[in-house]
Formats: sequence, C-alpha cells, structure tokens
Amino acid sequence: MKVVIAGGGTGGHIFPAVAIGHALQRLQPGTELLFVGANGKMEMEKIPQEGFRIVGLDIAGFNRSNLLKNLALPFKLWKSRQQANKVISDFAPDVVVGVGGFASFPMLYAAQAKGIPTLIQEQNSFAGKSNKILGKKAKAICVAYEGMERFFPADRIMITGNPVRASIAQSNISREEGLAAFGLSQERKTILVVGGSLGARSINQAIAQHIQEIAGWEVQLIWQTGKLFIDQAKKVTESLGKRMIAQEFLRNMEYAYAAADIVVSRAGALASAELCIAGKPVIFVPYPFAAEDHQTSNALALVEHNAAMMVKDNETQTELVRKLQTLLEDESMQQIMAANIVKHGIKDADERIARKVIGISGQL
Repeated sequence: MKVVIAGGGTGGHIFPAVAIGHALQRLQPGTELLFVGANGKMEMEKIPQEGFRIVGLDIAGFNRSNLLKNLALPFKLWKSRQQANKVISDFAPDVVVGVGGFASFPMLYAAQAKGIPTLIQEQNSFAGKSNKILGKKAKAICVAYEGMERFFPADRIMITGNPVRASIAQSNISREEGLAAFGLSQERKTILVVGGSLGARSINQAIAQHIQEIAGWEVQLIWQTGKLFIDQAKKVTESLGKRMIAQEFLRNMEYAYAAADIVVSRAGALASAELCIAGKPVIFVPYPFAAEDHQTSNALALVEHNAAMMVKDNETQTELVRKLQTLLEDESMQQIMAANIVKHGIKDADERIARKVIGISGQL
C-alpha cells in the first residue's frame, strides 16, 4: 500500500501526521509512505527527524497582516497544484490523507480530481474552509468532536479522536514521579501553565502580574513560557524559590501532566486531546485569532459537558487568576471536571484512523 500524508505548519498538524504514519506501518507492514509539506515550514525539518521522506510544495496561505504579500498567491496556488499532480504521477498513491495545513488542500484536491480515495483528519470542532470543500468528495472524514455533520456529509464521518504523542497516550507515570522530575513537593497543589510551544502572551502576562498572589496560595507552579517570555518569567519567579518553575519549553510534558493538579492551557486540538487523556481539571484560554476561532469551539465542546472551564483571551488579566483560585479551593469541582474530561479521551486515535485509511484503500 502506498499512502501520501499531506499537511503541517504547526505541531498540531505534524504530530497527528507522524502518529498516523507509524500506525499504518504497524498495522500494515510494508506500507510505503510519502509526506508532503509546504516549503519553508517546520514539517520539512521535523518529518525527516522521524525517519520519513517528505517533499515540499510552494504554497502559502492568505496573509491578513500584509495584503501586498498576497499578490503572488494565485501563482503559488497554480504552481502547488502542478507540483501535487507530479507527486501523484511519480508516487502513484492508493490513498491521500490530509491533516490540515497549507499543503493539505492542493494535494487532496489533485487526488480527488484523479479519482484517488482521500481521507481528511479534521482535528478541530469547527472545520476550516478548505476541509469543508474537500469533504464533499472525501471517502472518509475522521473527527474528534460530535456534531460535525454541520460541515461534512454525515455518512462519511467517523469519530476517531486526535492522535497524541505515545509518551502521553500510554503514560503510567504517577503524580509522585511527575513531581520528583521537577523537584517539587508532594504536600502542595501544583498548577501547570502551558500556552503551546511558542507560549501565549495573554496567559503569561496574567501569571506574571499575579505571581505574588499565586505564591501566597502556598502552591507550586510549572510554567511553560515560550521563547519570548522566558526572561521576564525568570525575573518574576527568581525570588520565590524552587517551587515556582519557569521553563521556555517542557520536553517532558508527560511528567508535567502527571505532576499537575490543575492546568491552564490554550485550546488547540492537540492540547485538548492530551488533556482529555491526562484527565486533569483545566481552564482553557482559547487563542482568539485561530482560523474560524476554532479554539473557542474546541473549549466550549468540553465546557458544555462540565469537563473544563474557559476564560476569554481579552478577559485574562482580570478573570484567569480569580477563576484559578476558585477552582483550587473547590476539591469537588476538580474531581467532577477530571472525571468528565477523561471520558472524552481516546488513546488509540492513530490506529482508528490508520484502519480507516487501509479500509478505503481497498487493502482490506
């Protein structure tokens, strides 16, 4: 079986792509994979590090901040379509999988034009414009949320969940082991603050502004700040001792989740999926400028099941720490939220999707 997996741009697209690739090779040994990304984007570096082959398309998205940069967009769209046709001609895939990101659309569009089966992995609870167009001809649409009939043909939707890192999906790390990894005490409650790999300015500013108040609660803090805020975070935490940890990036996220009693996070699809598996009470602060405001939709899908709380980005300075303290003092609410969010966790999403890919390829 020969499969193209197209997309990327962020870790939230790249990780599911890699997870699906590994699952296909486990379930169908001998599967030949080719990844397709956008030249200049992080997948061109990250995918080869995972041992997979990738080719790049010359494609970019619509630039809302600098409209002049869009003048070349029609040419890039045309060129990427020609490049996608060449990939199909040279590789001759049995199936093309789209995980979102710039390269996903031209690759799936070209495949559908040639009658090659396509599968969409829609990570968010609000589908983007490209996937809504592609969904009309896709053989299968794998989703993580209920109610996606708003965007796609109901008979082709399959709830699979979003693939997460194996180190998290299969983790059996205890709270004690998680705390020990950060040199923290078992006697105190631990708050984990994480805003994605690049950090989240509004969350970071709220934590920095209220750090003395938070320290007064006699809690511990694990704070992933991102590159742009680490110096400021180090400055405000340096006088508070070793129980207030600020790091640019957490490479051992499975230990951070195990150590945490409460989490503050953005509501990207990957973060949401990980938190459902970790089963922790969470306060989401959705990034408001994500396409179609999909992070707010992701958060609300859990909030409406009493599985999470949410603070709007523009209310972070006033509301986040207040809500955090309220949750910290309410043990029963913590237990209810943890019990509810874990019901939405799907640990084998990668294999569910891989089995569907095999099914539509005609290999079963």
